[in-house]
Amino acid sequence: MSSPSPAVPTAASVPFPAGSASPAAAVALAPAVSARVGWAARAVSSGPTVAELLAFVRRAAEDTALIASLPLDPEGRTWVRLDGPGGSEAWLIGWPPGTGTGWHDHADSVGAFTTASGTLKEHSLAVRLPTDGWKTLELNEGVDRSQELAAGQGRAFAQNHVHEVLNASDSVHAVSVHAYYPPLPRIRRFSRTGALLRLEQTERPEDWQ
Repeated sequence: MSSPSPAVPTAASVPFPAGSASPAAAVALAPAVSARVGWAARAVSSGPTVAELLAFVRRAAEDTALIASLPLDPEGRTWVRLDGPGGSEAWLIGWPPGTGTGWHDHADSVGAFTTASGTLKEHSLAVRLPTDGWKTLELNEGVDRSQELAAGQGRAFAQNHVHEVLNASDSVHAVSVHAYYPPLPRIRRFSRTGALLRLEQTERPEDWQ
């Protein structure tokens, strides 16, 4: 792959909007879930913490009757809205083999998800991106993270967490439970080519509800 144009900003050099993290914050974050949970719990103090969201999705994932109630479609993902704790937004999602979300974030919402059946794979970026004012970023080396989450395993994340989730199995359906607070104001969707991350579109609640 040829070197990107010098005009393309890096994740560590894009000016941050006033009131957001400084450019120095656009470096790899500690991968430990506990560190992310602690940071996000302080950031969103008026509603359920990410620890509470994670506890909720874990309990829901253990509810066999709830999981069995989700209609599954071999051709595409299915979902059902759930009542999340403290005004949060929650979803039960089915993943046919080979399906995924693509790269995206959840704007100012914190969240958590747990796999109820099957196995999901998450690819994420251990970097805080500027929230606005950019179209293309060149990612620094060492920011990629990947993990597999089997049934009963989950994770929590802070605001502007960029990731993609997929069912890499070629034969087994997966089901998961997700919760976000505040309820999702938008989802930003990205494409990625090597180190280049490009903002493609922004979805609003009316696009998925």
